[in-house]
Amino acid sequence: MRILHTMLRVGDLQRSIDFYTQVLGMRLLRQKDYPDGKFTLAFIGYGDENSHTVLELTHNWDTDSYDLGNGFGHLAIEVDDVYQATDQIRTLGGKIIREAGPMNAGSTIIAFIEDPDGYQIELLGAK
Repeated sequence: MRILHTMLRVGDLQRSIDFYTQVLGMRLLRQKDYPDGKFTLAFIGYGDENSHTVLELTHNWDTDSYDLGNGFGHLAIEVDDVYQATDQIRTLGGKIIREAGPMNAGSTIIAFIEDPDGYQIELLGAK
């Protein structure tokens, strides 16, 4: 068994694809419209779906925003250097919500950013 993907509902599909591909360096793996259901699915990730866990971005054509609720925590992405990644993401227009630095009650270097729909993404240094 393995985790295949995590699904996020997004209000503006192209804006989200641009963020994940241009700011975070993922690739658009596939995308398909479902006219009868009035939605589009886009799968993005750092590698192919056969060997990597990916993100499924779901865009319901009649919905432009979502209440994120309080049950979802965050996605986590490993980076070589959290400080450098944070600077690069800021330069590319990404929103930093917690600057790079040691985690609370620990020494692991982390940062948090936010995607265009408000989903939080934790950046962790490579181990």
